[in-house]
Amino acid sequence: MNITGIKINRNSFVIKKQNIMLVKINTDKTLIGDKKMEEYFITQVKEALSRYESQLTRIEIHLKDENGIKKGINDICCTFEGRLKGRKPIAVTCNADTVELAVSGAVDKIINTIETILGRLRDH
Repeated sequence: MNITGIKINRNSFVIKKQNIMLVKINTDKTLIGDKKMEEYFITQVKEALSRYESQLTRIEIHLKDENGIKKGINDICCTFEGRLKGRKPIAVTCNADTVELAVSGAVDKIINTIETILGRLRDH
């Protein structure tokens, strides 16, 4: 959590906690990730999961090409590992033809998983 100070007057501060969701992207040696791609996917993931930002502390994205340099159908694998506060990590995987489709599919799956977990917690 990031903590910032808000100055009230000359001698006092109020500490305000801000929820910061960390998003980390890992790729295998066959997928070349540049800064532009990383920023695009981080922005996409943060926007999609912003509703759950207060419950999420970290999202790790693992991207790999299962066939290496050979072409194949649904050979891009995207695994999301999410950390909900006070809970064990959750993971989902999506295979697709492109990195964009794999990330998008994994986002949809992790949203469904988070909603299921939080729904169960609300029901009890």
